Amino acid sequence: MEKTNQSGVERCEGDQDKRSHCYASWRNNSGSIEPVRKGCWLDDFNCYDRQECVATEESPQVFFCCCEGNSCNEKFTHLPDAIGPRESDLMSLIKAPPPSAGVLNVMIYCFLPVTMLSVTLLTAVWMYRHRKPPLVTPPLSPQDPGLAPASPLLGLKPLQLLEVRARGRFGCVWKAQMMKEHVAVKVFPIQNKESWANERDVFTTPGMRHENILRFIGSENRGSHLEAELWLITEFHERGSLCDFLKGNVLSWSELCHVSESLACGLSFLHEDVPQQRGEGPKPAIAHRDLKSKNIMLRLDLSAVIGDFGLSVRFEPGKPPGETHCQVGTWRYMAPEVLEGAINFQRDAFLRIDMYAMGLVLWELVSRCKAADGPVDEYMLPFEEDVGQHPSLEDLQEVVVHKKMRPVFKDLWLKHSGLSQVCETVDECWDHDAEARLSASCVEERISQVRRLAATIAPLTSDLRALSTATPVPMVTNQMPKESSS
Repeated sequence: MEKTNQSGVERCEGDQDKRSHCYASWRNNSGSIEPVRKGCWLDDFNCYDRQECVATEESPQVFFCCCEGNSCNEKFTHLPDAIGPRESDLMSLIKAPPPSAGVLNVMIYCFLPVTMLSVTLLTAVWMYRHRKPPLVTPPLSPQDPGLAPASPLLGLKPLQLLEVRARGRFGCVWKAQMMKEHVAVKVFPIQNKESWANERDVFTTPGMRHENILRFIGSENRGSHLEAELWLITEFHERGSLCDFLKGNVLSWSELCHVSESLACGLSFLHEDVPQQRGEGPKPAIAHRDLKSKNIMLRLDLSAVIGDFGLSVRFEPGKPPGETHCQVGTWRYMAPEVLEGAINFQRDAFLRIDMYAMGLVLWELVSRCKAADGPVDEYMLPFEEDVGQHPSLEDLQEVVVHKKMRPVFKDLWLKHSGLSQVCETVDECWDHDAEARLSASCVEERISQVRRLAATIAPLTSDLRALSTATPVPMVTNQMPKESSS
């Protein structure tokens, strides 16, 4: 299998158990054909046994076709030129009835064009339905994890969905390939248009660029009517979410500090009013409102990246913040004032809600740190020991609001100088009194100080241990000689 592009002919090589194809994409600008790209395509059942490169979309922004065979993408065509007879050819098939024809023959000649046109349209509809099956991903129940649906065909190539990596309340997240880069595609059903639009608007807020905020690539509206899908395309992180990482990994002291500090840095930026810079902005303060370990991605170096802004609220000066429903987010991470429906709708109140959730996430990190002397327990979500994995709103209200309980700090954590200070910071993040909670910038500064202090103390501690295990040296005392009595 070969592909033809501007640089010549290259071999298409892939897995032995997968078929490879050639593809071509182009634009039609008022009759002028503008090629976009030609190359190799992954195993796609819609390309099987196609000898010619034929696009079948009705009128997309970018035409796409694929085929099998060496250099089969050298020529490419579109549906009206590829299938079915042209109108002139169709009319030539219809001969005028002879003068002696009866009424029956006249009716046949009259209905033949209509019949053939109907068959052609039905065939085209059938091919379209089977070529592009709708992606319907029903919400998952705890008892039914479901299987990953097959990758649908896409109208705008060369972006191809590969596998489902996560599912959430509003849709599923696909690992996808865009040219030679892996990206994440969050697919919303049309019923969740409001969440999709809100997350897109937050991503496109002026000045919304930070190394600890998920990088936004683009948004698209795919399909039409009930089959429509709404896409958000962002950078892809192979490690996945912090929650998934902690399930299978433990953290060293330095890794705990790095994840915590980068997370606090990202949240501090999100909460901050940033003045206009480099022609962008000013960026308003933004409350996340669904901060949790599942909505925090990890880079390969374990830097935290905050994502999922479907419930976020922007506080632009002189503008109302928009819809600010009271009880939104994930129950397990809701602050006491949210659980009991007693929050005020001011900017600082929403930022303090994020800080309560920040405290719970930091507790998750500490619970999986191996710095303290002793075993590391299996990963558990906050309050899982008290209310289980699927608590109700009433369960959390009883534990958090009425009993004022918080996840437990183990004694061995408090005996470690660094972990004990992190636990103190956590305790001030989830304070029952919202106004007493720390800010994200304060958490960032504290973690940084603890990390630097621990780095200074560690060499001194090792030196003291070395001295204590060394061979003892006889003590020399300077005593005056006693006078002899006469």
